[in-house]
Amino acid sequence: MSAPDFWDDQAAAQKIFKEISALRQPLETYHNLRRRFEDLEVMVELGAEEEDLSLGQEATGELVALDREVRQFQLEILLSGPYDRNNAILTLHAGAGGTEAMDWVEMLLRMYSRWAEGRGYRVETLDLLPGEEAGVKSVTILISGENAYGFLRPEKGVHRLVRISPFDASGRRHTSFASVEVMPEIEDEAAVEIRPEELKFDTFRSGGAGGQHVNKTESAVRITHLPTGIVVACQSERSQVQNRATALRILRSKLVELKEEERERELASLRGQKTDIAWGNQIRSYIFQPYSLVKDHRTNVEVGNVQGVMDGDLDPFIYGYLENQARVGEKTA
Repeated sequence: MSAPDFWDDQAAAQKIFKEISALRQPLETYHNLRRRFEDLEVMVELGAEEEDLSLGQEATGELVALDREVRQFQLEILLSGPYDRNNAILTLHAGAGGTEAMDWVEMLLRMYSRWAEGRGYRVETLDLLPGEEAGVKSVTILISGENAYGFLRPEKGVHRLVRISPFDASGRRHTSFASVEVMPEIEDEAAVEIRPEELKFDTFRSGGAGGQHVNKTESAVRITHLPTGIVVACQSERSQVQNRATALRILRSKLVELKEEERERELASLRGQKTDIAWGNQIRSYIFQPYSLVKDHRTNVEVGNVQGVMDGDLDPFIYGYLENQARVGEKTA
């Protein structure tokens, strides 16, 4: 950065500046946490010497806050993937089970939205297909914030719900499935080549809320990538041009994710291990009845407070997965 011609190439300079910031941020966080811990030690010693209960109470409050931030920092330093710092694109699909499965997708949509909002992330709906009677058939959302993809990467897979169905007049217990697809948002057009002749564009009228303009004009866009058969759609914007640009962004992310999956499969075959990145694997069960439990089948992390999880408390599962992956990486390194 001290080179006289550093800023001559603005794009390259911005990329380097972003990399430096990414490297500097965790170091600054570490030093800040360490300073606060040392201050806390002094506070505890002073409170003990002077037998000051108010200092003890203040120290307890600071310890709780510091513990929460240290755990958050532990999560962040476990993120080492090339796209972990990117925004995340989540797509939820209802599995077998009709209305019950569509209701489950809507519940998961709320869960991830609450988790994101709790972290100060922004949530934007890119595409949504409502169910005929209730719930959501499929939905794609963009979650914007530092490390959003890294944190949500462990959520990819099939999620299973067991509960007494509110749609069953006989009050029987039902099992429903929904798939969660997680991709990094890729803004760099050079990350993957997309040829115009490999794309098929379709337009259609947007559904759902949005006013007369959204429903009366064919502003929604659907893109089919012919070589892979991948189909993406966007209907969140008012103009066809904006929806087209967003759909291309989603497609680029899907293609990058596809390339990453292929790389993971190659590494797994070289290691002689079975990878859990493939679609169709049941990663977690949410049991409402006959008992209350959420269990991750990859890490065996269990949480008894189902409602807390549905309100967005996903950190035990995310942390458990990232920690497990870090241990696996150390063994195979």
